[in-house]
Amino acid sequence: MKPINKPLLKTCVLCLITTNAFAVTDPFGINQALGLDAPVTTTPIAPSAPAVTEPTPPAIVNPVPPQQYDYNTNLNSDVFGANLFTGAFARPGATQFNPDYAIAIGDQIQVRFWGAFEYDAPINVDPKGNIFLPHVGPVYVLGARNKDLQVLVESAVRQVFRANVYSYASLAAAQPVRVFVGGFVNRPGLYSGTSMDSLLHYLDQAGGIDLNRGSFLNVQVKRGNQVRASANLYDFILQGRMPLVQLADGDVIFISPRQHTVKVSGLAGNANRFEFSDKARSVADVIKVAKPSAQATHFRVVRNTGTVKNTEYYPLNQASQVNLISGDELEFTADKKQGTITVRVEGEHLSPQEYVLPYGSRLGTLMQKVRFSERADKASLQLFRQSVKERQMLMLQTALRKLEASVLTVRSGTSEESQLRKAEADLMLQWVDRAKKLEPSGQIMLSHADDLQGLLLENGDIVRIPSVDNLVLVSGEVLFPNTVALDSNKDIEDYIQAAGGFSQNADTSRIVIAHRDGSFEDTEESSGWFSSTHVRPGDEILVLPKVDAKYRQLFKEVSTMIYQMALGARIFLR
Repeated sequence: MKPINKPLLKTCVLCLITTNAFAVTDPFGINQALGLDAPVTTTPIAPSAPAVTEPTPPAIVNPVPPQQYDYNTNLNSDVFGANLFTGAFARPGATQFNPDYAIAIGDQIQVRFWGAFEYDAPINVDPKGNIFLPHVGPVYVLGARNKDLQVLVESAVRQVFRANVYSYASLAAAQPVRVFVGGFVNRPGLYSGTSMDSLLHYLDQAGGIDLNRGSFLNVQVKRGNQVRASANLYDFILQGRMPLVQLADGDVIFISPRQHTVKVSGLAGNANRFEFSDKARSVADVIKVAKPSAQATHFRVVRNTGTVKNTEYYPLNQASQVNLISGDELEFTADKKQGTITVRVEGEHLSPQEYVLPYGSRLGTLMQKVRFSERADKASLQLFRQSVKERQMLMLQTALRKLEASVLTVRSGTSEESQLRKAEADLMLQWVDRAKKLEPSGQIMLSHADDLQGLLLENGDIVRIPSVDNLVLVSGEVLFPNTVALDSNKDIEDYIQAAGGFSQNADTSRIVIAHRDGSFEDTEESSGWFSSTHVRPGDEILVLPKVDAKYRQLFKEVSTMIYQMALGARIFLR
């Protein structure tokens, strides 16, 4: 028997291992023959599957800049001038050259020759400050003003071409530069642009001035140790003045520390926080930038004295005599009574509809000026007031929030009851959302006034004179809500039957009769009030819905809400 060729046998074993999808445990002692100590094992190879192509991630188009957070903060700040830095100046735009622009290294100049010799190409200003013209040679243009560029190039061409060659030169592109923005800015760094971009372009790229520490009054442009220019951003906001500073590669825009500040509020066109360079400024100086409104008559100064605030109050004509220091708060107020009010009279009358009355006028004085028509119902005057409407709305919203809180805090004993309560709460919250959209009428009840003629009027009041129409409106939980002619022989039940009778969802124990003058009556069938209640012309009979038994834990709150809506808005929701 021939000896085993070990190298050949190794090759065969490796081939066997790589071509079979199972573990080799050396059943024939091959590893031992090869001098291997441990058996050779391999991981089974799964059948080949079709290659899965990874989806290509979408290309990022206009990614949100990291300064976006700063932009949102600037937009919502009360610091005067903060809204300058919201990304509008950071966008690149077309380069505009002014006549005094000084040619810099790296600028691109478009040169054209025509006539006996033709040439048209852009030429860059080299590091020595020259542009090289064909057949003419280097022409030194560094520092030349933009308006003198054509004369400079034409003079050089004339020294070589005496005639028949004409030239034209214009500044094509400004030098790309990188400018440092430092000091009290949100994102100090090195930002790219051109030498003609404004200071606001670079400041906007840096997220704007730090609103708590940076100054809007002292923006410096530095080159080395030299301050080349300074800018006051208030001049730009209030007067439209912005210095044109030609920047170079490596220049530094530096924001100095914030100086003294005063906060303005109240009746002012610019109710913001202002910065001043002096330690003390008069209120008259602040008025120039704060622009108080025409109705402002006084101002209040809250002094910055530490934990205890001192308040001073002055008329506006003393503004030049009162000084402010850093940290003070200034509020403009109106401290005068209204001279006149406007009241509108609607309905059945033959007089003007708008009345301008002295402040403090009363209802009796107004009604003496009104000439009633033949169909006027003088006994059912209606008065609607905006302030009452706002109070009714506030009370309604407060009750709804209380009901909403009650719905969300109802306890359950079991998991099944918990699921039931959750479903009920969802329906109840939908009802609350609908109820929040109701608008009360703002009507004042006039029927029980002790002195109706002496009732004070307010600006914007509406007095409505209804007509005697002898109609009764039946609405709510009846089958056919309708308007029924008044009949002295009918009681409430008769009117409800005329509207089709109660619906299945009606609460027959509680019916509201709303009179035109704002008063109401609450009847209960069990008390036998149907026959005793007198129905007047123009009344509204509201049949309230009953509260579902499944809301037993919230029965009182829901019933109260339905009742309030019926009285305040003459509307209720199922």
